[in-house]
Amino acid sequence: MFIKIRYLLGLATLAWSWHYQGSEFVLAAADGATTSTVPSSYAVPGAFPTSLYSHYYNNPTATSAQPQPVISDPVTHEIFPFSLTDPHNIPQYDTVDPHPLPPKASSQKLLQQAVAQIKSIVVNPMFSTCARCQASLEVAKFLALAAPEQGTNLALTLCEYFNYSSSCEKSYGPLVMGPILTQVVSFADVGGYDGQSICSQFLGLCPAPAATTLNLTGWFAKPKPNPLPPPKQPSGQLLKVLHLSDLHIDPRYANGAEANCTSGLCCREGAYNSLSPQTPLVPASRYGSFHCDSPYSLITSVLEAIPPLTGTESTGFDFTMFTGDMLAHDPENQQSRAFNEYSEVVLYDLFKRMLGPGPTYATLGNHDTCLPDLASPLSLGGALGQQFSWLYDHVTALWEQEGWLPAASVEFSRAHYAAYMVKRADGLRVISLDTNLWYRSNYFNYINSSEPDVSGMLRFLTDELQDAEDAGDRVWIIGHVVSGWDGSNSLLNPNQSLVDRFSPHVIANIFWGHTHEDQLSIFYANNGTNMSAETAQTVSWTGPSVTPLTNLNSGFRVYEVDSGTFEVIEAYTWKSYVNDYPALDSQTQFGPTFEFEYSTREAYGGNITTWGATDPLNATWWHLVTEQMEVDPTLMQVFNSYQGKGSILTPPCTGECIPARICYIRSGSASIAKQNCPSGHGSVQ
Repeated sequence: MFIKIRYLLGLATLAWSWHYQGSEFVLAAADGATTSTVPSSYAVPGAFPTSLYSHYYNNPTATSAQPQPVISDPVTHEIFPFSLTDPHNIPQYDTVDPHPLPPKASSQKLLQQAVAQIKSIVVNPMFSTCARCQASLEVAKFLALAAPEQGTNLALTLCEYFNYSSSCEKSYGPLVMGPILTQVVSFADVGGYDGQSICSQFLGLCPAPAATTLNLTGWFAKPKPNPLPPPKQPSGQLLKVLHLSDLHIDPRYANGAEANCTSGLCCREGAYNSLSPQTPLVPASRYGSFHCDSPYSLITSVLEAIPPLTGTESTGFDFTMFTGDMLAHDPENQQSRAFNEYSEVVLYDLFKRMLGPGPTYATLGNHDTCLPDLASPLSLGGALGQQFSWLYDHVTALWEQEGWLPAASVEFSRAHYAAYMVKRADGLRVISLDTNLWYRSNYFNYINSSEPDVSGMLRFLTDELQDAEDAGDRVWIIGHVVSGWDGSNSLLNPNQSLVDRFSPHVIANIFWGHTHEDQLSIFYANNGTNMSAETAQTVSWTGPSVTPLTNLNSGFRVYEVDSGTFEVIEAYTWKSYVNDYPALDSQTQFGPTFEFEYSTREAYGGNITTWGATDPLNATWWHLVTEQMEVDPTLMQVFNSYQGKGSILTPPCTGECIPARICYIRSGSASIAKQNCPSGHGSVQ
């Protein structure tokens, strides 16, 4: 096995050759004067590293249960109680501060809504299924305006009447989604675009309305430069950047519980498979299972393996990107603000202590808020617009405490959905976005949904990109929910025009998470009307997840980045075989093994003869890769295997799947994927 790699050694950049020798990769410098070794795989010690914490609620060396460290919040200086994470007694409705209800409307407003309600019903001559849905929303809106305290009762009654859920109280009660739905129908135009969108997205009773485009008249302060400024020149010196995503730590994980359950989140006490309710068919391994989120032991194992595998034990990374999703997939009634804050404290602290001194630039995932998926626009006003400020304040305080954000970024993050911009000393600007504000499952996005930028997030992004262009700086954008791929995750309101305006001279790369899979999408000029190597502008990388959920191996990625252009020169991905974990339960000598999976340049670039060894893996290169996939379908099989991180449960990609995946790779925004691509082939899970 032979791989090309470049490493920074002190201040000098040397070209290295990596070749396999025994159980190690041997790194030989091009000048022949220096050699070093980095292991191709690393087996983490089996015993939990107890020195990570000074106190525990249980015996951390036992293998029968996950360790339960005593965690103190550095922001509030309070100790999280064991009852918060006790897998045997999971808190129910654990909140002291439920979401506020909207205020009662005036009598004039009630009159207006009654009139609108009647009009909405009478103008539907056939009273179709879609019309029934929207008319029902009109009634719900009237109730929410007149008696908001009854909104939850309406949601519960309808849930039970239509048998929408087997656990209506747990999902739609007053301490879970009931107040959220009340807010949404109170503010949304349920008889128009908002109502059609809600009935389409959540109930499947209406056709999806046509996507509305961002009005670009006067949107940009300046036109795109023509000609573009001269491109940045490569420095030949490489930065090393770690990309982590979707950890989904589960401190309530129960070793030995059912790992192949039919009852919700698996690997939890009380989880069961209906074929064997009393005895687990697949006991949960202490390091994780395919249908479960990440136990403590998996989280610490991957963070322990990264430095020796990447040669960063003494140096650390130049910086780390975490593209969101800290929390497990708990049902709504087991969520709480305290559980949110606990997970934030634990993971950011572990990043700081186990990955080295470089900063981590984090972004919020859809599972990093309580309740999941939600972010309300500030335009709601008052307490409703500020109802998630507790989250933004807390994560921002942690980022500040860890030394990852400068003062200006801290202040903006607190006030603007935890979105921020950091200008690094090397000149790169990192812009972090709260992509819950374009996530299709966020109910708040269906208030004034015909307006593409209710939250102001696109306005913030545009202004930051303009400042970068004026200063001659390059930008990396990070977020959680992908803007494109198969079009199933983000709203269809196109964001392609923003990338087009500032590419390729400003935006160097974009990074997402969310899907748990190793994926990629390309942005093209002119809204993708002509897709070619000449029109390819920017690439968005989707990082593989640490969590195995669902049917995936655990993984992470490292980028080598030219410090002058901030282009990715090489990307390396590592994985750990989850199907090997059960064999580790009976011993403590070894933990999970993480091993080198692939070099991006080597895996996909063999037939791209026009590309030099130091040319970037940019959008043009990736478009040439898709052309090779069209000629040689076996290259898509390689991509498909890596998409699932080599999981034994990854199905093959054949037939229509091959052109569909190529189409997804060529779809930087969801609207393009929906318009151009066959559906149903986006995931290997």
